[in-house]
Amino acid sequence: MSYKVVHYINQFFANIGGEEMAHVAPELRDGAVGPGTALNAQWKGEAEIVKTIVCGDSYFAEHEKEAKEQVIAWVKAEKPDFFIAGPAFNAGRYGYACANVAIAVQELGIPVLTGMYVENPGADYKDKVMIVSTRDSAAGMRQAAPTMAKLAMKIMKGEKIGASVEEGYMNMGVRVNMFEEERGAKRAVDMLINKLNDKPFVTEYPMPSFDRVAPNKAVKDLSKATIALCTSGGIVPKGNPDHIESSSASHYGEYSIAGVQALDEAGWETAHGGYDPIYANANPNRVLPVDVLRDMEKEGLIGKLHDKFYTTVGNGTAVASAKKFAAEYAQKLVADGVDAVIMTST
Repeated sequence: MSYKVVHYINQFFANIGGEEMAHVAPELRDGAVGPGTALNAQWKGEAEIVKTIVCGDSYFAEHEKEAKEQVIAWVKAEKPDFFIAGPAFNAGRYGYACANVAIAVQELGIPVLTGMYVENPGADYKDKVMIVSTRDSAAGMRQAAPTMAKLAMKIMKGEKIGASVEEGYMNMGVRVNMFEEERGAKRAVDMLINKLNDKPFVTEYPMPSFDRVAPNKAVKDLSKATIALCTSGGIVPKGNPDHIESSSASHYGEYSIAGVQALDEAGWETAHGGYDPIYANANPNRVLPVDVLRDMEKEGLIGKLHDKFYTTVGNGTAVASAKKFAAEYAQKLVADGVDAVIMTST
C-alpha cells in the first residue's frame, strides 16, 4: 500500500519567485513539487505526495485565517494519510506558516510533520507539533529530506518513535524513562578521561554558552545627551533600497531621520522576515520609536535625537555578522558625538 501525502511549501520552493512573489495566494498542484520530489525519492514508492499546496509567505502572514481555511478545505477533500510542511530552514514567515498549518491539519486527526532551523520563530511551536531540526539554509536540504522522510514513514506505519536525539526532531518537552547499560558514574569518568587525553567525547548534558557584556556607566545628564536609535527589527525606507535580507542579513543600513518627527507608512517599512510585518508596516514607530524620542527631545528629557539610525535584521543573522555590524557603526556613532544608543528588537 502506498500512503497518500499532502505537502505544503512556499512560493520560493514552488519556483514562483522570492520576496517579490511572497504575496501569491494559495494554490493546489498535482503531485510533488520542489523538495517534495526529494521526499518521494526517499520513500521509494511506500508513500507518495499526491497534492502540493503552495502559499506565499506574505500572503499567509497577512491573511492567516483565510489561508488556513483554504488549506484545511483542500486537505479534507484529499483525505491524506499524512501531511508534511516545509522544510522552512531559517525563513521566519515560512516557518511560522508551516508550524501553524501543520497544527491546524493535526486537529483534523491527520498525522503531520514539519522541519526548520532551531532559531526559526516557527520552532516556538515545537511543544504542539513535531518539528525536525534542520540547518539554517536550503543548503541543508540534502540532510533534511532523508531525516524528515524517515521519521514521516515511521509515523505513517505506526512504529515506535525514538528520542528526539535519535530521530532528529526537536525536544517536545516529553520525558520518558530509559536505561543505559553503564552507570552514570562510569560514563562520567570515561568522558573525563577522554577530555584529559584530548580524545573526542559527547556530553549528555550540553550547557548553553552566553556572551557576557559589561554595561557602560550610566549617562550623567540625559537632558544634554545625544541619543541614537539602532534596531535589529529591519526598519528601512520604503522599497528597502539597500536590499537588506529578510533573514541571515549580510549587511546593515544607515539612514537619515533629520527633520523626521515620526515614521509613517508611506515612507518606511520592515524588511524583517521573522515576525508578522502588518503592525510594523502600519506604524514603523512601533519598532523604531522616532515619535517618542522626538517628544522627549521637545520636553527636554534628552538633549537631541541623533539624525541617523542604523538597522539590520536579527532573524537568523550570525552572531559574528552582528558583532561586525556593530563594531563598524559604533565607530561612526562615537565620531558623531553620540552619548548613548537605544537598540530595539522585535
